[in-house]
Amino acid sequence: MNRDNNSIDELLVKYLLHEADAQEHLALMKWREAKAENEQYFTDFKLIWEESKKLQSTLAVDEQAAWERLKVRLNSEQAPAAEKAPRRVNLVLRNLMRVAAVLVLCVGGYFLYEQQANKMITVYSEAAIRRETLPDGSVVTLNRNASISYPKRFTGASRSITLSGEAFFNITPDKARPFIIDANGVSVKVVGTSFNVKTGAEKTEVIVETGIVEVIKKEYSVRLNPAEKATVTATAAAPVKDVAKDALYNYYRTNEFVCNNTPLWRLVEVLNEAYDTRILIGNDSIRDLPLTATFKNESLNDILSIISETLDVTAERRGTDIVLQ
Repeated sequence: MNRDNNSIDELLVKYLLHEADAQEHLALMKWREAKAENEQYFTDFKLIWEESKKLQSTLAVDEQAAWERLKVRLNSEQAPAAEKAPRRVNLVLRNLMRVAAVLVLCVGGYFLYEQQANKMITVYSEAAIRRETLPDGSVVTLNRNASISYPKRFTGASRSITLSGEAFFNITPDKARPFIIDANGVSVKVVGTSFNVKTGAEKTEVIVETGIVEVIKKEYSVRLNPAEKATVTATAAAPVKDVAKDALYNYYRTNEFVCNNTPLWRLVEVLNEAYDTRILIGNDSIRDLPLTATFKNESLNDILSIISETLDVTAERRGTDIVLQ
């Protein structure tokens, strides 16, 4: 086999990548045994290959400097032999330099690819509800004024993102790589499930719709099943597990307010958030009045009218406030 026709270089690369088959292994062995020069070329090629791997960690700092250092090392290693057989060594050195150039370009290209793949993407919902599909196919619905940051491509042993605000997650299952959300110092870990996360300065709340979710704060954690929630406050050491008493968290995703014996104060809390308004309960005796109703695509005025009729309360506007009593 003639090593001047590039075929031997291709075979050597396949061998070093552990991709050569039995026939190619045999051909390479015969070629190496044919001449001492061939065995030397193999040794030098393998050395360059190993050096190129080391270059990967330094290319981002100074790729040109790494290449210059490699050329100096090659020249110094070949110098003694050059005194005895300058013509043969020059040919070998030229071939090695060509191989080294290819390897440096490959490693540099791979490093650049990895940098681009790990580039972080940040999405802001601003004043509208936004739906985002992640690289693994998971779908995130962001409530208003929320944001997520995630890599262009998930790599490694987990799929990690960061959340600020509120979002509903429908996660693509992958048992080998759990999905992890960093939400204001709280970690939410899942494999494949759907759940809501709402985070703020004072607390983070996780409500599970399907599957199992683990909520972690430092060394403490709780596991949640469907229709369960965890609340983590800024002052508490551990998450607190509870039953999710309503589905009002879903309003921004479904455009529905579903009340099932829901206390008035809870509905008012969600309406204030959804309509960016200020509804006050002016009489403590009506705070816990239960309401069973479903409001879908209703205006705030229509919802208040139904509340007033159903619970026998009045809704009075006082400036920018609305007072129920």
